[in-house]
Amino acid sequence: MRILLVCLAVLLLLPSWSGSERLPLYRAAPQVDAAPVDLYPGDPRRVRNGALTYLGGVSLTASDPAFGGFSAIHVAGDRFMLLSDGGALLRFRMGRDWRVRDTRVTELAGPGTGWEKRDRDTESLAVLPGGDMLVGYERHNQIWRFDRDFRPVRHAAPRAMRRWSENGGPEAMAAMPDGSVLVLSEAHGRKGRQGYFALRFPGDPTAPGIRPMPFRYQAPADYRVTDAVALPDGRLLVLTRSISLRDYFTARLQIADMRGLRPGQLVTGRTIARFEPPALHDNFEGLALVRDGDRLILWVVSDDNQSMTQRTLLLKFALPLRL
Repeated sequence: MRILLVCLAVLLLLPSWSGSERLPLYRAAPQVDAAPVDLYPGDPRRVRNGALTYLGGVSLTASDPAFGGFSAIHVAGDRFMLLSDGGALLRFRMGRDWRVRDTRVTELAGPGTGWEKRDRDTESLAVLPGGDMLVGYERHNQIWRFDRDFRPVRHAAPRAMRRWSENGGPEAMAAMPDGSVLVLSEAHGRKGRQGYFALRFPGDPTAPGIRPMPFRYQAPADYRVTDAVALPDGRLLVLTRSISLRDYFTARLQIADMRGLRPGQLVTGRTIARFEPPALHDNFEGLALVRDGDRLILWVVSDDNQSMTQRTLLLKFALPLRL
């Protein structure tokens, strides 16, 4: 009888189970291994992909079942932050030798109990000039602000995001040079309406009373927006992804001019690189841009969906200053 009462007490204290598997959590900071990959498998001398020049890349692996599923990335010098779509922030250092060092993991707070993946479906990330971090939560259509120690500051569920579909929330987020923040969804409007929903916030999207300006982004046919990052001149790099039976996951990188953006405007980008055969192609979901002397460096990461048939690819490219 005592054992039965204990079991009942545990069930009352734990979050209710709805049939979904428990969200895997890191047991500790994992050991991450990095294996080099060619941009064009079997042809290491080929390094151009449209406007991009390949500088190297790796396939990342770890034995921890929580590893992978990365949907956003931030890079500062040799310090990397990879945000999974389960609310886990993996940090590490990686130098020119491509070896991963000093791994750390932070499980971010967020909506829901954290029992299921849907409670922490983090899809987008933007780091503000002061070091605070904005994170977009799909399904709940919320944006959370965290301080430099990854403690939650405040959060908001913008009214303008309420009609975004449950699986089409804030998929991409970019802090712009003028202080505004762009948030792009992978949700369409009514049948016949063009483009994906997008918003321009004049400042911090979690600030009380802030009102965003709506616009739309027209991705290539059969492609969806997965991430975006601002160029120094105010234009935007937009990563888009498609899936097909023939090529599985493919991606296209576009550039779009956001200067002088108007309410309701339909923005169309120009494709500058294609991740499709014979080049490496996978479920690319994250972009990061850094300045290295007189060069711009673009990092691209893939979401392996924690599947044995996919990989976590981390690729480095040089981007021309003039595009």
